[in-house]
Amino acid sequence: MIRADAARVAPAARLRGELRLPGDKSISHRALLLATLARGESRITGAGDGADVRSTAGIMQALGASVALSARDAADDRNVDYRVVSSGADGLTEPAAALECGNSGTSLRLIAGMVAGLPMTCILDGDASLRRRPVARIIEPLRAMGAELHARNDDSLPPLTVVGRTPLRAVDVTTPVPSAQVKSAILLAALRADGRTTVREHVATRDHTERMLRARGVPVDRVAEADGGVSWSMNGGVAVQAIDQQVPGDVSAAAFWLVAASIHPDAELTLRGVGVNPTRRAVIDLLRAMGADIEERPIGESAAGDVDAGAGEPMADLVVRSAYLRAIDLGPADVAAAIDEIPVLCLAAARARGTTTIRGAGELRHKESDRIAGIATGLTAMGVQVDVDGDDLRIHGGATLRGATTDSLDDHRLAMTFAVAGLSASDTMTIERPDSAAISYPGFLSDLERVRA
Repeated sequence: MIRADAARVAPAARLRGELRLPGDKSISHRALLLATLARGESRITGAGDGADVRSTAGIMQALGASVALSARDAADDRNVDYRVVSSGADGLTEPAAALECGNSGTSLRLIAGMVAGLPMTCILDGDASLRRRPVARIIEPLRAMGAELHARNDDSLPPLTVVGRTPLRAVDVTTPVPSAQVKSAILLAALRADGRTTVREHVATRDHTERMLRARGVPVDRVAEADGGVSWSMNGGVAVQAIDQQVPGDVSAAAFWLVAASIHPDAELTLRGVGVNPTRRAVIDLLRAMGADIEERPIGESAAGDVDAGAGEPMADLVVRSAYLRAIDLGPADVAAAIDEIPVLCLAAARARGTTTIRGAGELRHKESDRIAGIATGLTAMGVQVDVDGDDLRIHGGATLRGATTDSLDDHRLAMTFAVAGLSASDTMTIERPDSAAISYPGFLSDLERVRA
């Protein structure tokens, strides 16, 4: 089925099966960073083994932590267990070479915040795609805290040089664009600040960093703002504690199967151990608003209304079945809450009755590719009418998806969106540059073949 430069996906008569997803990428990154900042041993179970998370693991080792794979399930080629032993933040050492982030914007932005409060100089670099992604939005607040940062193209693009300072100054900042990565970079820097730091958001973004800091003994306070936003505040100088963490399945990876089953005429899939954090589950709730048939079975303590043992991260098994979808309107708050899932939600919209409007999606232009342009081009090739007006999209639903050749643009989320579209298309779909799926989901193409009944 797979050539070196393209994958061919034929329509499936039925979709059936049970899937265990890659460990949540966002949580895997943060677990490795916080384990490195903590003194002692931390065990991370079920971490994603995509290329992005490997980049973070390698950087933590370059900073002086011992990061070892402690287990790998032979039947699961997408998740690993890590054993991290660290001397804590004060025991980390300046790296001898540039820190290679690969394609991972999360690695670059969060690690910039982590090292901003350490007495060392670090250069954060990555591949050609990462070198096109903006860094000014993290440079400004970290400079305000006292760190020295420089980047090319007038401080806008990687490589990013961070000259750390200790202690940093506490700040009270408002993020201009909803971004959990920017917020997390500031909070990680705030660990080494003298005083109380507050980060304000007009639109609440995912709160993994805040939950995981609390689980490691660092109090983080949440306050609802009068304008509908939220603020997060914490004191510097509190030591991060070493703990063990179970990483739930990545809801962003689950999204592809939720949409694949929803738009297929004969489908039932079970997704095991998916993270359903309230700030990450928007894709589930938006699909339900479109009429999707998604059954949620809470796991562990979350079944009793509390969180499970995974450092405050609730989990559930999800069962999704074929459904008749209807169009909805998504505003900027919806986009911020489901930023990584918007491409595959566009595919759901293509099959829904009516016209779906997505407003304020400009952040998608600054991901691994220009995802607005990429998804519009791909869906148009499949016979879907897509109107793009600046950062807004209108997707005219109800179309029969026709087999086409689509280009992933080396973007893992586009590659997987176009691949699951092929399961419901009228003819074979060809996806160029499909290997990018391994950035977040090793084994995706194998899973795609497994769910064919």
